Amino acid sequence: MLSIVVPIHNEEHSILPLYDRLTRVLMEMRKPYEILFIDDASTDKSFDLLANLVTTDPHLKVLRLRRNFGQTAALSAGFHEARGKVVIAMDGDLQHAPEDIPALLAKIDEGYDIASGWRKERLDNALTRKIPSRIANWMMAKASGVELRDFGTTFKAYRAEVLKDVHLYGELHRFIPALASFYGARVAEVPIQNTPRLSGDSHYGLSRTFRVLFDIVTIRFLLRYFTRPMHFFGSIGLFGTTVGGGILAFCAIDKMWWKHDLLQEHGPLMVLGALLLLAGLMMFSTGLIGELLMRTYFESQGRRIYAIRDILTQKRRVADEAR
Repeated sequence: MLSIVVPIHNEEHSILPLYDRLTRVLMEMRKPYEILFIDDASTDKSFDLLANLVTTDPHLKVLRLRRNFGQTAALSAGFHEARGKVVIAMDGDLQHAPEDIPALLAKIDEGYDIASGWRKERLDNALTRKIPSRIANWMMAKASGVELRDFGTTFKAYRAEVLKDVHLYGELHRFIPALASFYGARVAEVPIQNTPRLSGDSHYGLSRTFRVLFDIVTIRFLLRYFTRPMHFFGSIGLFGTTVGGGILAFCAIDKMWWKHDLLQEHGPLMVLGALLLLAGLMMFSTGLIGELLMRTYFESQGRRIYAIRDILTQKRRVADEAR
């Protein structure tokens, strides 16, 4: 079964043509499916249109959020409600072509866990969208270790079990492949169409680039130090305490051996040493608190720091061979 998750925010002009194209593509595939529209507190007629559609199609499900929580929250709500073994996420503004869904599913059928859309021929403004996007995608790939050329597109297909290991918050939806790779998910990239927006205004602008930079730092930390925060904070703390302690030791020896007036001779240096020592101790403390938080997170929720792809037994192998 396929689940199509589509976040909607003020897309009244796109809903009906998107629904028609989605339905046609999915019916031609002859697979059971469901379409989930998540209305992120639209202020136009989007919800009214969706409410009318849901009365005519049993494959359709509409979720309405209480307020505008953002795209990540809308996707998370859709993923939680989806019942399909494969979940496809896409935007609701018709810039993602439903006709590309079979290409994404083909990669899933090849054994990949995530098929990520790649807008090979982008039609956006070069200065405000293309160049910042290329820089951001390069930085994301380096920070996450996942070699994708287009992290920003929502159009992706996921195995449902992969999404169970990923918890979304903030604006981390674009990093789902990177977060899933932490648990060993296999990711492939699929070229998709990038059609111009036919109506309405884009919800993204140049200001989003700065938020992406902050997310890159977050994802780098999560992927490398999520289960061992002391390795990150401890390194900084060790540097600070070593350098600060060395400076203060030099000042103490200078005072005892040469009887110099430290405030007059080394006043700024003493302040620097004290600050580095205190900062290093604070980093150590932060690392210890982080270790306690991680232990609480995993133990209180019964979560594991690993994910099992498959379990083989003799009985199961015999049954598989019999089929």
